[in-house]
Amino acid sequence: MEFKHEVIFCIVNAGFSEAVMDAAKEFGARGGTVIHARGTANSEAEKLYQITVQPEKEIVMILVPSEIKNDILHALYRAVGLKTPGQGIAFSMPVDATAGLFEQQN
Repeated sequence: MEFKHEVIFCIVNAGFSEAVMDAAKEFGARGGTVIHARGTANSEAEKLYQITVQPEKEIVMILVPSEIKNDILHALYRAVGLKTPGQGIAFSMPVDATAGLFEQQN
C-alpha cells in the first residue's frame, strides 16, 4: 500500500518548536501542531548520549505529502538534531486516511 501522507513527529527542548517549523517550511510543510510535554530520560541516558536532558519538551506534529518527508526529516536533523541546542529527534509514520485537508488541484 502506498501512502499519500506521512506525519512527522519532532520532539525538541521547550522553545524550539518555531525552529522546527522554520526548517520544515523550507521544504514544503504548511503548518504543524505543538504539544507541550515532559521528558523522562535518566542520568544513564545523559551519559550514553553525552547530552543534558531538559525535562520540558515540545512535540511538533507535521502532516506532509509522502514525497517531501525525507527532505524535511534531513532538515530537522540539521536544524534541531541531538547535537544542537534543540536536542531533537524526529520520526515519521504513514497516514492511511485524512479528512478536512485541502488538496491542491493540478
